[in-house]
Amino acid sequence: MRFHRRHVIKTGAAAGALLGMGMPRLARAQDAGTIRAVMHGDLRVFDPIWTTANITAYHGAMIYDTLFGLDGNFDVRPQMVQDYGVSEDGLTWSFRLRDGLGFSDGTPVTTADVIPSIRRWAARDGAGQHMMRRVRDIVAKDERVFEIQLTEPYGLVIDSLAKTSTPLCYIMRRQEAETDPNEQITTFIGSGPFTFNQDLTQPGNRYVYDKNPNYVPRDDAPSGMAGAKIVKVDRVIWENIDDAQTAMAALQTGEIDFMETPPIDFLPMLEADPNLTVQVLNTLGNVGWLRLNFLHPPFDRVEARQAMMHLLNQEDFLRATFGNPQYFRTCGSYLTCGTPMESDVNMDWFTQGPNPERARELFAAAGYDGRPVTILQATNIPFMDNSAQIVAQKLRSIGINVELAASDWGGVVTRRAVQAPPAEGGWNIFITWGGGNSVASPINLSGHAATGTDGWFGWPSDELHEQLRDEWAAAPTLEARQEVSRRMQENAWNFVPHLYLGQWVAPVAHSARLSGILAIPEIVPFWNIEKSA
Repeated sequence: MRFHRRHVIKTGAAAGALLGMGMPRLARAQDAGTIRAVMHGDLRVFDPIWTTANITAYHGAMIYDTLFGLDGNFDVRPQMVQDYGVSEDGLTWSFRLRDGLGFSDGTPVTTADVIPSIRRWAARDGAGQHMMRRVRDIVAKDERVFEIQLTEPYGLVIDSLAKTSTPLCYIMRRQEAETDPNEQITTFIGSGPFTFNQDLTQPGNRYVYDKNPNYVPRDDAPSGMAGAKIVKVDRVIWENIDDAQTAMAALQTGEIDFMETPPIDFLPMLEADPNLTVQVLNTLGNVGWLRLNFLHPPFDRVEARQAMMHLLNQEDFLRATFGNPQYFRTCGSYLTCGTPMESDVNMDWFTQGPNPERARELFAAAGYDGRPVTILQATNIPFMDNSAQIVAQKLRSIGINVELAASDWGGVVTRRAVQAPPAEGGWNIFITWGGGNSVASPINLSGHAATGTDGWFGWPSDELHEQLRDEWAAAPTLEARQEVSRRMQENAWNFVPHLYLGQWVAPVAHSARLSGILAIPEIVPFWNIEKSA
């Protein structure tokens, strides 16, 4: 197997050689008014409500704003909202928008935009769906004041509106917000800190964002996704460079200013470079996911899904990409380790370690007939690429026929939405990750749903799981939620909605000329950043 982790650029000469061999022609990132960045993947989908792709959520954070935001301490704070309150009976939440909010086309933000934005988001989002089950109506009182009227008290209203897991509740203009939630919007005008410059954008190559001159920031200090989102540069350009070595070379030679996912083995070299800074933005880290397709054999059978639990070892995946245990940990909890929801219920399969013979027996019990298991392999993202190869090797070792479907991450994002059989363009397995803060909540992350074809890619279905998610959302205290989460984990590791491949923190690397980068769970911010000359 070919793993990315050991490809180390040792000298500036090597970096220059890489630039000469494969580097796209970029203007040098010397302009103090422009930040050039390489993100974890290509931006294929531009509608941050339609998809849960992280890169599209980043795009959304550039050009849209949210009603509430999580600050650096994971506390909910008003963002587009000026003030809010709840009635004594807990059934009516009232919100007043800040004065002067406007879209980048010059039109004002009103409740006529906000209400359909909430409804469209809620139709696609797990937390939104749980909230809407308790919503009698959302009504405008005037252009700045609206109410969410409930059928029963629900304590997670503002938590749901503030969450940073995808999709976020971004506020769009009414004409985009009224688009069918299952269709993508085609116009991208928001009220956020940047505007999307489609004239200069070259899909597949670069994506250009300009400072929004009409943006009205809050007065309070920036913190996480909350507070003042003040843009201190004129332009941000996301350069699409698939190869990590080439991107590293571009960072070292000043062609770019920021790299979201530098390979872990390169970090000592980067830390030793006085012109570069290594920084952890998401301190809770990420959780690797192996997603199984419930619609088609073999993983339509629970025995095959259970077989995967006995076949895989998280440490294999973590060491292949991250190498240094300083940056990762194994975790068998259904909800993120290191959070109040962590549990050790129903984890014998995890604590006892892999058992390939048991996995072979379970595939036989599932009626495996030799047809290829199709694994979507994102070759441009080391963790996903390495993990797909490891899964393929492990399956082949017990006699399972495997087909690796290689593409970039954008190709995986497109194909994972296909519900047809693998032989007709569908799939059996894909690898992704979720932010630790999101995975800790069974309702904030769409991937925790088990609602069949109405749910997230993989389309698991389990009535008890959905009942427990509802109980968790309605639980009045932390202790009550912890008790429900234990029952949820007992059930989850029986029907196996997905598997986890471990937890890790992933530092970013950037030019030392950049300062003011905010630590934010699951979103990479480009406001508040200054670039020195």
